[in-house]
Amino acid sequence: MTENWRILLALALTMLVLIAWNMFFSGQQGIMGTDNQTRQVERQTGDQAAPSGKTEREQADRSPSREESVTDTAARQDLAAQESEVSAGETVSVETPLYQAVFSKKGGVLKHFRLKQYKSSIKEGSDPVDLIGKKASEKAPFGLLWNQGSTWREARWRCLGDDMRIERGEQDSLTLIGEMGNLTLRRKLTFRAGTYGILEEVEVVNRSEGSISGALAFTLASPTLVENPGRYNYMQFLTYSNGGLTSWDDKDTLSQGVQTDTKVQWCGVGSSYFLLAMDPKNTSMYSKGKYEDEIYRAAAESRVTLEKGQSRTLSLEYYLGPQDAEQLKEVSTNLQAAVNFGWFNVIAKPLVRVLQFFHSFIGNYGLAIILLTLVIKIVFWPLSHKSYKSMEKMKKIQPMMKELKEKYKDDRQKMNQELMQLYKTYKVNPAGGCLPMLLQIPVFIGLFEGLMGSVALRHSPFISHLPFTDIVWLADLASKDPLYITPVLMGLSMFLQQKLSPTAGDPTQAKVMMFMPIFLTFIFLNFPAGLVVYFITNNLLSIAQQTWIMRKA
Repeated sequence: MTENWRILLALALTMLVLIAWNMFFSGQQGIMGTDNQTRQVERQTGDQAAPSGKTEREQADRSPSREESVTDTAARQDLAAQESEVSAGETVSVETPLYQAVFSKKGGVLKHFRLKQYKSSIKEGSDPVDLIGKKASEKAPFGLLWNQGSTWREARWRCLGDDMRIERGEQDSLTLIGEMGNLTLRRKLTFRAGTYGILEEVEVVNRSEGSISGALAFTLASPTLVENPGRYNYMQFLTYSNGGLTSWDDKDTLSQGVQTDTKVQWCGVGSSYFLLAMDPKNTSMYSKGKYEDEIYRAAAESRVTLEKGQSRTLSLEYYLGPQDAEQLKEVSTNLQAAVNFGWFNVIAKPLVRVLQFFHSFIGNYGLAIILLTLVIKIVFWPLSHKSYKSMEKMKKIQPMMKELKEKYKDDRQKMNQELMQLYKTYKVNPAGGCLPMLLQIPVFIGLFEGLMGSVALRHSPFISHLPFTDIVWLADLASKDPLYITPVLMGLSMFLQQKLSPTAGDPTQAKVMMFMPIFLTFIFLNFPAGLVVYFITNNLLSIAQQTWIMRKA
């Protein structure tokens, strides 16, 4: 294998991964799998059907039948435009340093949930991200369902509490009491400053003369939180059970409704950057999800059986916020599974943590990416050094290789024997330039995934304006370069790096190599700016390393 072919193979393999990744997975905005199919990221075995002879508790917690659909019934009974906008006197506002939540006093339906630290766009004065909004509020998120009935409609509610502002280190609660027939629902919502979690404790009281049995369901709803759905910009219904995360993102499947046959540890709706989830605390729950009227919905349901005068308290914690591992851990360690970067998750997560560490004292994610690239380059220096040295050796013996190929062009077996002898004489490994590069590809893909899907880079600026102008430039590392300057610089740096490599003996091969930087430049035009900054930095460091090795040689 000649030096040129080693370079071509390394580039081709890298591009093959990139192209295949985007071609084959561009329509799969979930974590793994194919469209119209449930995707399992890390499911453990053992989800067997429950044995016969269940205990009374298991009977109480049995899964609802397929015919029963929490989301279907809620759809028929939602608020959809049948009610006018709730007036200020009918809502209660809860404000913390992280968010502002607005609830209806009639059943606790969530009207708005605005994230103070996340804006809807990078434009000055843009509104905070609202994870609910008017349209999703019509599907009654935070509304309780009893036997598929809408308690916010059918019960008489009292709200014990008023607008509250919770400062750092504090917590407060809101209580709502609803009476529906012979059933009383006492909802207590507890809010803590510094976390996106909201703890709910629902006491169900039987005031009838006989027993009561029914299904109590907690609900969430979210609008589409992404402008242009794609491989790294998606919405999905999520469940986590038995140590594995499962996702559904195909709208056709979700429009029919999906549900689990096993108990879940949490369930909810997630986008690339945000998560709305429900984490049961003291009871077994099953989950259901649906996409309807451009709204993603989730329900967590448990069976409740009460004898005369009995009561039971069900506890669940909501999470509405960014897909940030530290914040998710505040509610449940299991919720951290929502931060998933695909097949190379085990590599991407540590790289993102290192990136965040650098940002903690640099304060600029663009500089943090450059520093991370430098660290990766240092770690792989021995492999790169070996690769470049092998390339230089191959470059030196290329004239002799050319002579042998010309001399034995009619005898391929003899030519291969002579080439092997030449390699042995000059201690050259034909694959020496390729293997070190191949070993770096998993790290490259892991960083690729981490930079593409990390909420940390969302709306994070590097150089917000083109120097000496008012033109917005790299103001959002999670979006493409609006001026396409960085992709062009990436292509030029790749071209320069190519010029330092041995020239191709074959004219066709030389043309292909010359076309590669142009081809990659067009591919990178719509890549997030943070990823392009990484490639530019990596190319420049590679050029410096290669130049140093050449001078030393």
